[in-house]
Amino acid sequence: MGKYEYKMQRLFLRHVLAEGARIEADRSQANYLMNVLRMKDGDYLLVFNGNHGEWLAKISSGSRRDCALQVMERTREQTEHNDLIYLFAPLKHARLDYMVQKAVEMGVGSLQPVMTQHTQSSRINLERMEANVIEAAEQCGILSIPEVIGPQSLKDVLAEWPQMHPDRRLLFCDEAEGTHNPLLTLAQMKEAGPQPLAVIVGPEGGFSDDERSHLRGLDFVTAIPLGPRILRADTAAVAALTIIQATVGDWR
Repeated sequence: MGKYEYKMQRLFLRHVLAEGARIEADRSQANYLMNVLRMKDGDYLLVFNGNHGEWLAKISSGSRRDCALQVMERTREQTEHNDLIYLFAPLKHARLDYMVQKAVEMGVGSLQPVMTQHTQSSRINLERMEANVIEAAEQCGILSIPEVIGPQSLKDVLAEWPQMHPDRRLLFCDEAEGTHNPLLTLAQMKEAGPQPLAVIVGPEGGFSDDERSHLRGLDFVTAIPLGPRILRADTAAVAALTIIQATVGDWR
């Protein structure tokens, strides 16, 4: 597989990519390339669609309002889709944007908002989430676009889990766990062998006592702490995903 060229501009396209293909960028992409980045005819960039790897492309005709791209050659083969599922209680706009972008950077394969008793924001803009997913993938050299799944209540997610994810373990970030160190639990999981994983991070107010009791009573759930301090939900997401990826995820 080719090396990621971090100095080149990357662009996600909803088109089939193949050598010699000519693609008309949509209006917003043309504006971004030609007016924001001030690229011009003959300039090169990298394009990807989440399925066909990464390709070198050249701006073959461009104006302030339109832009055509000539696909030249494949620079990287498509990678496998990341398997880690990230579930979270929704946050307000700016912090949700940040959390989604960081989750993508950390290597999640799908993201799903989950409504809990203490969830502070119940309005979810899935299109905005998807835009943040794509932006993070463009900026970080990611080839597979994580899936954005529609919101569900925590009760429904847990009720459907055995049928939807029969072999997948759900890591529950519990601020009330008896220890501050998650590494022992994750080390035991590592010794047991690889398995599909998901992680759930609660809202700013934490999970309710009833939710915590319910989660702890399920045999597919493992509780892990995130240290001795109370973390904001967006910080907890980064902390949890870092620990998981470094111990039982794809950083090993």
